[in-house]
Amino acid sequence: MDLGVFIPIGSNGWLISKTSPRYKPSFELNRDVTQKAEKYGFDFALSMIKLRGFGGESEFWDHALESFTLMSALAAVTSKIQLFASTAVLTLPPAIVARMVSTIDSVAPGRIGVNIVSGWQEAEYSQMGLWPGKEHYAKRYQYCSEYMQVMKDLWETGHSNLQGEYFKMTDCVLSPRPEKKVPIVAAGQSDAGVAFAAKYADYNFCLGTGVNTPTAFAPSISRLVEAAKKEGRDVGSYVLFMVIADETDEAAQAKWELYKEGKDMDALSWLGVQAGNDDKADLNSTAKTMLNPVSMVNMNMGTLVGSYASVARMMDEMEGIPGLKGVMLCFDDFIKGMDDFGTKIQPLMKSRAHVMASA
Repeated sequence: MDLGVFIPIGSNGWLISKTSPRYKPSFELNRDVTQKAEKYGFDFALSMIKLRGFGGESEFWDHALESFTLMSALAAVTSKIQLFASTAVLTLPPAIVARMVSTIDSVAPGRIGVNIVSGWQEAEYSQMGLWPGKEHYAKRYQYCSEYMQVMKDLWETGHSNLQGEYFKMTDCVLSPRPEKKVPIVAAGQSDAGVAFAAKYADYNFCLGTGVNTPTAFAPSISRLVEAAKKEGRDVGSYVLFMVIADETDEAAQAKWELYKEGKDMDALSWLGVQAGNDDKADLNSTAKTMLNPVSMVNMNMGTLVGSYASVARMMDEMEGIPGLKGVMLCFDDFIKGMDDFGTKIQPLMKSRAHVMASA
C-alpha cells in the first residue's frame, strides 16, 4: 500500500483544539514536511484547499495557503515524491487547472496529480460571491463530471469542445500537455460521490474510523470497489489517519486526552453549522461523519494513538484490505511526527520492509 502525508497547508493541522500544537502554515513548514516524507520513502504528498477557517480561540484553518502555487514550489524542491494539488471547482475554470497542471508537470514531470474538491462549506464561496446556492449540493457531482471531462479532453488530445450544462468549450486548446496520465483523487463518500470517483478518479480518499481500530473502515470502501467494477475501472481508496505516537502507549494516550480536553467549542460550532447546511446529505457523507460528537476534535478521522511499536503494528494490520491502495497520514506535531514515523515507526513495519531495504 502507498504511504502519503496530508501536508499542513492550514493552521494547526487537523486538531481543533486549544491544547494541541499551534502553528501557522508556511512554505518552509510544508517544504520540510514534504522533503522529510520523500527522505523516508513516502509515496505521495497531498495538499487540501481551504478558503475560510472555523475561527475560535484556536483560529482553526483561519490561516491557509493556496494549493497549486504551493505544490508548484514543492515540485521544484523535491525529486521523487508524487504531489497532489487540490482544486475547489467553484473557484477555478477546468481549462485553467489543466494548464496549471501541465505547467507543474514541466517542473516535475509525471509527479503532479489533482484532488477534486466539490465544495461543502458554503462560507468559503459566498464570501467571494461564488456560491451557486443550495442546489449545488444536489448537482455538485454533475458539475464535477463536466469539469473532469474538460480536463481529460485537454490532457489527452489538447482540445475540448464540450457543450455541457455548466461548461461550454469552443475549440479550447492546451499545449504543452502533461507527459503522462494525470492521476485524479476524489473524496466523495455519498452515493453520488462514490459514483463520481468510480467513473473519473484513480483514488478516492476517505476518513479512517475510530481510535485504534485500524481496519474498521474496510466495509465503507467496499462500496467503491463495487462501483468501480460496474465502470470497468480499478479505483482504490486512500484512507486518512492521524498518528499520535510516543515512547509508550501511556504517554501517547496522555497527549490525546489533553487535545480532547482542549477542544475549541467555538470553532467546532462553526464546523457544525457549515457541515449541517446540506440537509440532503446521506449518512455516508463526509459532512455527517465530521459531525459525530465522539471525536469532533479531529473531525472523527481515524486516529492511531500509542507507542511507536503499537502504531507500527496497527499500520501493518491495514495491508491487504480489498480496495485499499494507500494510507494518508497527518500528525499532531508534523515535524516531530514525520521524524518519529520515519525513524521509529516505519522500521518496525513489515509492510514497509521494502522501503527500509531500499534505504
